Parts: sequence; C-alpha cells; structure tokens
Amino acid sequence: MMIKTYDLEANDFTAAGSISSDIKKIAKSYGMSVEMIRRVAVACYEAEINMIIHSHGGQIQLNVDDDWFTIVFRDTGPGIEDLELAMQPGWTTASVDAQSMGFGAGMGLPNIKKNVDTFELLSSPKGTLLRIGFRQKGESV
Repeated sequence: MMIKTYDLEANDFTAAGSISSDIKKIAKSYGMSVEMIRRVAVACYEAEINMIIHSHGGQIQLNVDDDWFTIVFRDTGPGIEDLELAMQPGWTTASVDAQSMGFGAGMGLPNIKKNVDTFELLSSPKGTLLRIGFRQKGESV
C-alpha cells in the first residue's frame, strides 16, 4: 500500500496541475493502461483546479493498493451550496478572474464523475470532501 499527501493552496494558479501531473506519473509507474491513466489525469486535474478556484486550500491524498487507486480531496471551505446544481454541466460559481484565465467553465464535477469508478462528494460550509476511485483490476468505466 502506498499513501502520498499533497498540500494545496487556494488561488495558486501557477502551481495548477502539478499535483495531478505527479499522480499521473505514479499511475504510469503502476502499469495502468493508457486509457486508465487518461481517466486518472482528467479527474485529478479537474478536482485540483476546483480546489484552487473555489476553496480556502486543503489536501489531496493518494492511496494505492493492489485493487484500487483512490484519491481524496479535502478542503477547508466554503463548501458547495447546492450539490445537485454543481453537478449540472456548465453551472459555475467561479470568479470572473478565474474564468478570464480559462478556468471555471462548470464542467469539473461532471467530468470527474464521468471518468471514475467510484465517486463520493460531501460538502458543508466547513469544507468539501471528494473521494474518487479507480479499479486497477478489470479496469472499467
């Protein structure tokens, strides 16, 4: 079993994508298929960007065992006010600044859910927890 934890700062657009790039390299080192690596990269990047844009910062934890590649994203708020609305493609609360940089198109959560085998999203004003998983054996989706 391997566990790796990353700290993520809010609004750190210069580092955007660096954690998901590292996780993609780890997925490659585990011999995942090209398609599975693509799915991991897309889901991680979307979740990482969401944390940078919308949260007060937090942590990303990668857990790898023989069967699962699991990533947990935990932030410190402000939370997602309406989870159902947030899952609708195109809906966003991203700032004008984030949108002017090409982020915040409202496709993050739908893209994440489309690319994972397991998806758990919990949110309150104290923070959001997103747990996504990829089955390593018998790769699916």
